[in-house]
Amino acid sequence: MNPDPFVAIGKIVGVHGIKGYVKIHCEADSFSVFAPGHAVIVRDSKGESRVMEIVDAKPQGRALLLLLKGVPDRSTAEKLPGSDLLVEKTRLPELEPDTYYWADIVGMSVVSVDGHRIGTVASLIETGSNDVYVVQTTDGGEILIPAISSVVLEIDLNRKIMRVNLPEGL
Repeated sequence: MNPDPFVAIGKIVGVHGIKGYVKIHCEADSFSVFAPGHAVIVRDSKGESRVMEIVDAKPQGRALLLLLKGVPDRSTAEKLPGSDLLVEKTRLPELEPDTYYWADIVGMSVVSVDGHRIGTVASLIETGSNDVYVVQTTDGGEILIPAISSVVLEIDLNRKIMRVNLPEGL
């Protein structure tokens, strides 16, 4: 299985003003992927997608305001909240070795060193020292796995499998 060629970079969470701006919760490390002239894929809650060009982008606190081509006013913009914004992964900066986009990790199966299936990565928590994987276990529980090399032994993006060596008591 090949990794998804698209990655979510934000979610439309509201509208702003009367000119058609939408408010974005940004999931990218940088606002650079939202530069005017770039295209984004807007996927609504029904899974329908369309390519839209960014006309204007401006930060607003921790969020971002976007004006998209074809969204001339507030009433048109009000149809967009809840939609995800995606781009082709090829547009994202190249990663250093042994680093991954969160979108590639979420949904990955987690297995122990002896091949026992532990669960699925549900989300990630960013901490000061290292990220932490939130894993929904096969028995319906949840465990937190630190993203450190002594615990996470292998990440296979093609097979969507993370092999871990859990410390005693985890």
